[in-house]
Amino acid sequence: MTATGIDPRGPRFTATVTLVVFAVALLLSDAAPGVAAVLTGVQAALFAIGAGLGVQKTPTGLFFRSVVRPRLTPPAELEDPAPPRFAQAVGLVFAVVATIGFATGAVLLGQVFAGFAFVAAFLNAVFGFCLGCEMYLLGARLRGRPA
Repeated sequence: MTATGIDPRGPRFTATVTLVVFAVALLLSDAAPGVAAVLTGVQAALFAIGAGLGVQKTPTGLFFRSVVRPRLTPPAELEDPAPPRFAQAVGLVFAVVATIGFATGAVLLGQVFAGFAFVAAFLNAVFGFCLGCEMYLLGARLRGRPA
């Protein structure tokens, strides 16, 4: 791994925050779809930063690096930032569709897409399994590039 790798615990921390955002949005979606739209919209903005600049540049990534990581032992190894960045782009699509659903009154659409994002965030936060990262690696293998 190159020196430009990222601490693999950072994206997992970010996934934990994402999990909470989507959980709250889903819990409020029936009673307050406007609030759910705002929450998923904010999450979409965070995903846009992560997809464009890298997960380490998001507010949660910066918080992890400046507050959380100094209290941890160094990671055993760094990881390639490309798969988490791709995962942020996938999350962006789900968050945008969820936001549109909640904002336009298509609450079920919002709930389905927020639910997909919730499940992906849950898998990463709890088990360290990043669905978007796995999609990235599968795509790299299908294109004949080393993963």
